[in-house]
Amino acid sequence: NWAIFNKVRLCREKTSKSVYAMKKLKKSEMLRRGQVEHVKAERNLLAEVDSAYIVKLYYSFQDDEFLYLIMEYLPGGDMMTLLMRKDTLTEDEAKFYIAETVLAIESIHKHNYIHRDIKPDNLLLDLSGHLKLSDFGLCKPLDSSNFPNLNEPDYTPGKGAKPLPDNTSRLTNSSAPKRTQQEQLSHWQKNRRMLAYSTVGTPDYIAPEVLLKKGYGMECDWWSLGAIMYEMLVGYPPFYSEDPMSTCRKIIHCM
Repeated sequence: NWAIFNKVRLCREKTSKSVYAMKKLKKSEMLRRGQVEHVKAERNLLAEVDSAYIVKLYYSFQDDEFLYLIMEYLPGGDMMTLLMRKDTLTEDEAKFYIAETVLAIESIHKHNYIHRDIKPDNLLLDLSGHLKLSDFGLCKPLDSSNFPNLNEPDYTPGKGAKPLPDNTSRLTNSSAPKRTQQEQLSHWQKNRRMLAYSTVGTPDYIAPEVLLKKGYGMECDWWSLGAIMYEMLVGYPPFYSEDPMSTCRKIIHCM
């Protein structure tokens, strides 16, 4: 269960009364899941990258059972919630949020990290409505010998996601019925929240080279951003389908 491994809570510092978001990671689960290097990468990235468009890490510490990351609290919600409320954004609104996300992605790429999990619920909004990129639990440094090669299929979509099948030939054909744009929008609106919080996760924002497990680089983050921009303007992701496997097929063939 992902919640056992990773919890984010609102907390207040006793002396200053300042409010923070506290990410609490269970050490035994980190070891069991083989997530130690990923957690180190997340902490190191947050400590290294100084950007107005990345959620800020203030402190990190540990006890015998947990690792704690104390980060800034962003009370404006996230892009997923905003899109559920508005369905689509105006072109000017989309330009604003995409521009700030570009700056966020650029800042981590300059430090040779790939985020690998760019999606609307990881784009948080501060009190004044500016966007900040969060959740670096799947980030990976490009120049680290501690990580497996990026050709290896260690990446899976979504929190607690099940791995995609090794036999990628299953992704080569799709018999999913075609929908009109309005039918697609209606179906996405109905299922968006359920898909977003599913333990299987959603592959809607994952680049085809990641799904094919043939090696990938920083470009996969830009693909994800393009999918989000499409959703902002149209109302649903470009390759959305009723089930994750059909979505993967569509992404592979850019249907």
